[in-house]
Amino acid sequence: MPRSIKAVALTEKSFKPFGDIIAKEACRDIRSINRGQTARFNDLASLTLDGPGLEPCVSIFQTEAWAVPGIVTELERHPLTSQAFVPLGETSYLVIVAPMGPLKEEAIQVFVANPAQGVNYHPGVWHHRNLSLDVAADFLVIDADGRTENCDEQSLLQPIEITL
Repeated sequence: MPRSIKAVALTEKSFKPFGDIIAKEACRDIRSINRGQTARFNDLASLTLDGPGLEPCVSIFQTEAWAVPGIVTELERHPLTSQAFVPLGETSYLVIVAPMGPLKEEAIQVFVANPAQGVNYHPGVWHHRNLSLDVAADFLVIDADGRTENCDEQSLLQPIEITL
């Protein structure tokens, strides 16, 4: 029988242990550039993208639609680097995380991110793949790629059912 977790709104305070929210509203360093024609929302995420055999990589992930309620059976982490996701569409998505260290299933948290919020997972933070709500969506992904293994996957002992 799966354990049920209700998703809650993604906020800067609630997500701080896991990483950064990439959004204008989270910015503390706003600069006027290009002769005042552009606002630069600067330094939105603390990126860690280098390691032996790894280099920064920018990709687009195309994510299938996911319906709630739904069952989650595994999480992953990138022990050496951060991984940032910025939605390119107008749909909300789920952010499922657990703290760094050995996976503690009782510590899993679920957030609903709105289309104006990206996330940056700190190195070692457990997370689920992108779960776009109701419609397929594209995400700009900033992470590391290379010859060094940098992804641990772990099945959950008890699946979780996600509700809104």
